[in-house]
Amino acid sequence: MDDPVLRVQSQLTDRDRVLLGWLYDHGVLTSFQIAHAQFSSLDFCQRRLRTLHRLRLVARFRPQRAEGGSYPYHYVIDQLGAEVVAAGRDERPPRRDHARTERRRWTSSRTLAHRLGVNQFFTDLAGYARTHAGAELRQWLPEAACARSGAFTTAADPALVRAYQPRVRPDGYGVWAEHGVTVPVFVEYDAGGEQLSVLVDKLAGYRELYATVGWVWPVLFWLHSAARERNLRRLLVEAPPPVPVATSARDWAAAAGLCPAEAVWATAHGDGRRHRLADLVASVADLRHPRGAAA
Repeated sequence: MDDPVLRVQSQLTDRDRVLLGWLYDHGVLTSFQIAHAQFSSLDFCQRRLRTLHRLRLVARFRPQRAEGGSYPYHYVIDQLGAEVVAAGRDERPPRRDHARTERRRWTSSRTLAHRLGVNQFFTDLAGYARTHAGAELRQWLPEAACARSGAFTTAADPALVRAYQPRVRPDGYGVWAEHGVTVPVFVEYDAGGEQLSVLVDKLAGYRELYATVGWVWPVLFWLHSAARERNLRRLLVEAPPPVPVATSARDWAAAAGLCPAEAVWATAHGDGRRHRLADLVASVADLRHPRGAAA
């Protein structure tokens, strides 16, 4: 009996497998995001995406702009692609309607812009790593994976793995490495619609998480605008955060031609100077605490 997963395996490159895994985990990526993260040219990227689409590994849709015209193609996992990813991870095959459900979710989702914004943060890091020797996006987890029980604990402590479920729901988690320095980070993507006090209140959950797992990582607020960042930093001065925090604004970074890997981050405990992402490891050097510390 012909197995379509086995049949298509020999046609996949390592880059294809990474992309399929991203789509399976993170839902949706535009052709521009994929090209920046993985390819030397948009044309080369589009040719490969057409091949993956022909093989029914990925599906695509193209939202219409309110002012006329359309956005670039948005890519999601197709059913065969989901089965390939599950087989490669030695996981149970996805439901037969997995791809259809995901496609409907993103073609009609009011959270599409937010998800694309979060994914832009990480594809910007991947694109920087692609073009800069010594840089690497070693891990990228979506919100759902961050919320799973035991997501940030280790197999060396099985009781804790089974019992603890994080109260925080970051928009993403990543491990960034550059020139021998590794820094794990949580990302809070701000679309500009929430009260800033809601963002500040999230930090209590991170404090609880860190007290449980015995490790501390920076929490990054990737803010909608420079004005939002200034206002958030005023709140953080009035109520110093209980965990390491760094802030930046997307409009300011874009105007400066900088991506999240570069010197765009101002620490909440600092003097406002901007730091590279890898340099944020210094902001937590004195804040790590042993497991069991009081929250």
